[in-house]
Amino acid sequence: MSFDYFSSMLIPLLDGAKMTVLLFVIAIIVSIPLGFLLTLAVRSSFKPLSWLAQGYIYVLRGTPLLLQLLFICFGLPMIPVIGEYLVLDRFVAACLGFILNYVAYFAEIFRGGLLAIDKGQYEAAQVLGLNKWKTLTKVIIPQMFRTALPAVANESVTLVKDTALLYAVAVPELLHYAQVAVNRDFTIAPFFFAGVIYLIMTLLLTIVFKWLERRFKFE
Repeated sequence: MSFDYFSSMLIPLLDGAKMTVLLFVIAIIVSIPLGFLLTLAVRSSFKPLSWLAQGYIYVLRGTPLLLQLLFICFGLPMIPVIGEYLVLDRFVAACLGFILNYVAYFAEIFRGGLLAIDKGQYEAAQVLGLNKWKTLTKVIIPQMFRTALPAVANESVTLVKDTALLYAVAVPELLHYAQVAVNRDFTIAPFFFAGVIYLIMTLLLTIVFKWLERRFKFE
């Protein structure tokens, strides 16, 4: 394999990786806080809101992400009367699909983190005179995040790999450019290098979360 061929193959793959990283950053930044809010909705004493949140989680976790992406990209425009107003840019539609899906998963992770907190923590906060907001932000959320961090890390790595589903809705990302190179050059080398790029991204992400785990462990 010549250096010129390696460069001509690698540059498009790196361009595709930029799209992968962009989708990941948008999805993770939006879905984590929304996931926590959805967790609070599930635990709400207002039953209709709790049932609605639980139903959302059940549907989004119980159906494939690929199906959700296809529905948003190709199904919404087919809805009678309003479909023409629901035509979205493919990348925007993909971001929406990933966010809606991962909000449900992060909500379940945070719910598990909240359940792991001893009830004595709430009682201790009341004894100290903390109101509900301070109890939540100063006592509960830090402990919940520390407990849920390994699961959040695992789900984030899964999100990086799931970005390959952009290929199915015609958004040019890493896997798309690898497939183009394979078809053009009749070699599997682009798949190999795409795999290496995915491994590098997940490795960097793992290092970041390991650092966060060490930091929160000793705080």
